[in-house]
Parts: sequence; structure tokens; C-alpha cells
Amino acid sequence: MTSTHVERFVSALRPNVFRALLDARSVRTWMVPDGMTSRIHEFNPYVGGRFRISLTYDVPTGTGKTSAHTDTFHGTFTRLVPDTEVVQVVEFETDDPRLQGEMTITYTLIDEPGGTRVMARHDNLPPGLSATDNEVGFRMSLAKLAELAERSATETPQS
Repeated sequence: MTSTHVERFVSALRPNVFRALLDARSVRTWMVPDGMTSRIHEFNPYVGGRFRISLTYDVPTGTGKTSAHTDTFHGTFTRLVPDTEVVQVVEFETDDPRLQGEMTITYTLIDEPGGTRVMARHDNLPPGLSATDNEVGFRMSLAKLAELAERSATETPQS
């Protein structure tokens, strides 16, 4: 079983980061590697809730897992611990047997001085998915998550 593990410090409180993990508009912004665009088809953030997301390469030279230039995946939320943990079971929509199978993604949030440590882990990567590429994409996404959560932590609510 192949796994990847990425960590990122975010200068925002855990509730802000947790909200960004479970808000569809936020997910569309941060859960997408550079050079791709995200589309949320379904997103129900509760235990047992389903989601379905497509990531499409901006330049049609990228090779997708689902179609020529798109990776579509779906899954369920299997565990939600408020402001602490999000666990998802995910699988690509693909005909390629080397990319099939359920992966588990776990986000764990830990208080640190000045913000939150986000620990993100992908378990049970399919054999056709490069662990290195997965980690690079995960790092890009967590950088966008940090930017989004930090920006929302500094915005003042409108009256």
C-alpha cells in the first residue's frame, strides 16, 4: 500500500481551516493543483455525504485519468471531528485498472503557536498513480488552502 504525507503550517485558527475543508466554494478554489481548473458536481459535507469533483487541465497537453484532459473522482466523508479531522474515501472514475480502487484521505488539524498545522495523508494509492506526482499536487493544494484560510481569517465580517 502506497501512501503520501504532506504537512503545511497555516496562519489561521483551526475552525477557519476546518471550514475551508468542508465548504464547496472553498474546495473548488484550493483542492486543485496548478494548471488545472476544478468543478464541483456534488458536495455534501457530513458523515456518509457524497462528493464528486472534476479537475481539468487548463492546457490540453495534460493527460487525464477519466478522459483526455480531466480527472474526475468521487467519494464519501467517513469521519468528521469538528475543527480536528476530516476523513474521505475517494476513487477515480476511470477504466484504467491501474488507477482504480479506493484511497483514504485524512486531514488532521493541530494547534500551533500562531495558527494550525495541517497534516494530510493519502493512503492506498492505486499502482498507476505516482506517489511523487500525488505529493507535488497535494503540496500545491495545501498552499492554496493556507492562502484561502489565512485570507478569510483577516477579513472583517460585513454588517
